[in-house]
Amino acid sequence: MRGARVNFHDVARLAAPLRQCRTQSRENRIPMPRYKLTIEYDGRPFSGWQRQANAPSVQQSLEDAFLRFCGEAVVVNGAGRTDSGVHARGQVAHVTLSKWRRPFQISEAMNAHLRPHPIAVLQAEEAPDDFEARFDAIKRHYVYRIINRRASLTLEHGQAWLVKKRLDAEAMHEAAQRLVGKHDFSTFRDSQCQANSPLRTLDHITVLRVGDEIHVNVAALSFLHRQVRSMVGSLEHVGSGKWSAQDLSDALAAKDRARCGVVAPPDGLYLTQVDYPQYGESEAV
Repeated sequence: MRGARVNFHDVARLAAPLRQCRTQSRENRIPMPRYKLTIEYDGRPFSGWQRQANAPSVQQSLEDAFLRFCGEAVVVNGAGRTDSGVHARGQVAHVTLSKWRRPFQISEAMNAHLRPHPIAVLQAEEAPDDFEARFDAIKRHYVYRIINRRASLTLEHGQAWLVKKRLDAEAMHEAAQRLVGKHDFSTFRDSQCQANSPLRTLDHITVLRVGDEIHVNVAALSFLHRQVRSMVGSLEHVGSGKWSAQDLSDALAAKDRARCGVVAPPDGLYLTQVDYPQYGESEAV
């Protein structure tokens, strides 16, 4: 009726049950299942982990495989955004699907649909619906492989760095301890790095000779772009006698990219493990 007054108290009283119903509906909604994936790949054919517009990537290959497997366009979120040519033995990712599937079914189907790409899902696990592979990680482990011999690489071509001059692994290890701790790693930071700060905490670094191989193992919460390869290249200078341990310390203290040694190629770098508080720590591959 024209001119009738609206009683807002009555409107609010009538709307309350509707709001309560909507709230209960949201609370009772079953979340879509989320899975944690442990992934291995040969980085040589890829532009890196991250999806690229005009180049093959590990992330895109996994997402395409999921589309073929279950008809869903999903996003596979990785813990480490490895560069072009960098490998992984223990990359971790998470994915959310529209319906529950057995983890074994996921890994088996994905490995079938990933062929012929050199990518394998080593394990699929059910994860909490708020699990984030990247942001929940508390430590990332990498190993860098140097093959220290005169002969050219054949079977290991593209999977290790060949250094022909004999390297002193013990000197490299001793010098590397100067990098442990919280530092401004600007010297070992790529000029295109997009991180907000050059400060990083290196939890540990070891250098060990195994026959004609030298393994540089590093672990930290996170690394700057090409930080590991830059540190390894500088340690190679120590091992060859070109630098002393003090030279490495001086390069770190300079906070100057121009003071970095050679940047090791991506061939020898492997992401081996990612640690999470809810899953505990396991042995690195």
